[in-house]
Amino acid sequence: MTMDGAVVVPGTTQGAQWVDDVLLAGSAGDICFRLPDPIDRATLRRLVRDRQSELAAAGLRAGGAAALRLPPSMAFVTHLLAVWRSGGQAILLDHRLTDYEVRRAIERLVPQVVVSPGRPVPAGLRTFLEVETDVASYSGHPAGTAHAVVQLSSGSTGPSKVIGRTAEDLVEEVLRYTQIDGVPLRGERVILLPSMVHVLGLVGGLMYGLHAGVELVPPTRLTGDAIVQAIASGDTPATVLGVPFHIGLLASVQEPPKLPQFKRMTTGGELVPAAVSQSFESKYGVPLGNMYGMTEVGVIGTDLYGEHRPAIRPAPGIEVRAVDGELHIRWPESPYLGLSDPARWADGWLRTRDAGVVDADTGLVSIKGRLDSQVSVGGMKVDLTEVEYTLGTLRGVEAAVVVFDGSITAYLQLKERRDIAVLESELAQRLAPYKRPRSLRILDQMPRTTTGKLVRDLTVLRKAAP
Repeated sequence: MTMDGAVVVPGTTQGAQWVDDVLLAGSAGDICFRLPDPIDRATLRRLVRDRQSELAAAGLRAGGAAALRLPPSMAFVTHLLAVWRSGGQAILLDHRLTDYEVRRAIERLVPQVVVSPGRPVPAGLRTFLEVETDVASYSGHPAGTAHAVVQLSSGSTGPSKVIGRTAEDLVEEVLRYTQIDGVPLRGERVILLPSMVHVLGLVGGLMYGLHAGVELVPPTRLTGDAIVQAIASGDTPATVLGVPFHIGLLASVQEPPKLPQFKRMTTGGELVPAAVSQSFESKYGVPLGNMYGMTEVGVIGTDLYGEHRPAIRPAPGIEVRAVDGELHIRWPESPYLGLSDPARWADGWLRTRDAGVVDADTGLVSIKGRLDSQVSVGGMKVDLTEVEYTLGTLRGVEAAVVVFDGSITAYLQLKERRDIAVLESELAQRLAPYKRPRSLRILDQMPRTTTGKLVRDLTVLRKAAP
């Protein structure tokens, strides 16, 4: 940190002073987490140092990479900060991925160390867990790039994208949050619902919260009543951070108590239907703020007071344009690692694959929905092309089309007779539960265009299904 207080961030993960300056700085007694017992900053620093020693003993070195396959937990938080503080690259793997998906990811990214739960993670509605970890040496290779974090856009098989972000990029986003009107302030609380493996929970929740001196409070369970209890557990102002799925949980609470400390709910992810937002606001009487972003960039725009719904205002330092109905973000370099569609980033502009318009007078951005195959299931993003690819790896599957009509449905053409239950069992070993089709429909012949391409029109597919 310079004499005038400005944060100096190295251009690579080799320099790790940014972790202390941006995330761990502050008074030793400041409360960072309530689980419900408080975790203060001094305790967090000590735990991070302990994790560093464990990772070093397993072979992590500055410039190396560690894959973290952990559920939301203090183990995840402290290992992540320890990797960064060691000058390493953190590869984030959703703990709900199957062993098959994780194996594919590790084979692609070749970390020095893999951190996973020491025993199976219990199923259920817990949002934050106590986890024993297994730290295993994997390779002696340094990280392939100097990015601080590597994330998979929608899974680890088939066409999923590998996205890298530098320490400088992450810190710029954290500081960008501090300039947004309506974000939680020092001494306030964030009821943290989204996974910290993904960008909203990672930067908007964990990293911003640590930097700004905001208490992070995961509810005991992922239910509407438990979220209400978390809000009511303290007297300081509370912001609920989540996705539209979580709005539905709160709206399901029949008679919530008076919650004077409930400041607002901020939601990311897909668009919130007007009926849902109206129901929430009438029940709780607090603003429903909207946040728009993507894994590659982080926060792009916000409307934290709910004044412009469904439009948002670009975040400080973010430039947005619309080209032929698609939103583009000015970005200095491609965020993609390895093979990717070269059309996604060109000449300093990143294509979002989101439909939208930019108002020339006000600068407000209206998002009209996805242009590609990504959908949201229970608040989790699923790329239908990944599901199709994985179905194609199953024995006997000749062609597959996966569509979303309220749930994920797969239409298959087989080259040999297979039992649907067996196919579903094999698929369960390859895809996380939220990605799997609700139903598999077998066709004698998949509809195709005159040029031989598979037809994806839902009406045509339904007519062809027996």
